[in-house]
Amino acid sequence: MSVLLEPHRGDYREGMDKHLGFGSVSSTDGTLIVPPEVRHELGLDKPDTVVQFVVREGEVVLLPRVAVHPNDVWFWEEGQQQAEREADAELAAGEYSPPMTGEEFLAHLEKVTGETADEDT
Repeated sequence: MSVLLEPHRGDYREGMDKHLGFGSVSSTDGTLIVPPEVRHELGLDKPDTVVQFVVREGEVVLLPRVAVHPNDVWFWEEGQQQAEREADAELAAGEYSPPMTGEEFLAHLEKVTGETADEDT
């Protein structure tokens, strides 16, 4: 099972309609053939992308979606995405600490918690 998320592209109704070509439907198994330029325009050429079919006023509307495993949905929630954007901005600004060795990490934990690693044993 997976969850379908809409990639952030703004509103699909923005701007004028754009004709990208014609596709076809197989009469034997109903397979929809989507032209390469449409697949590229909608991002359907990327792995794990699926299409939601919507019938609207007699037309079929294709809405690209990205399949996400249910265990990973938290990552795409707005709060987590905001935290990711903040972290990216901090990295770009050079606001980060260099990696720590194991001993440095344990010393940092002792400083933060006020406990030594030996107190738990």
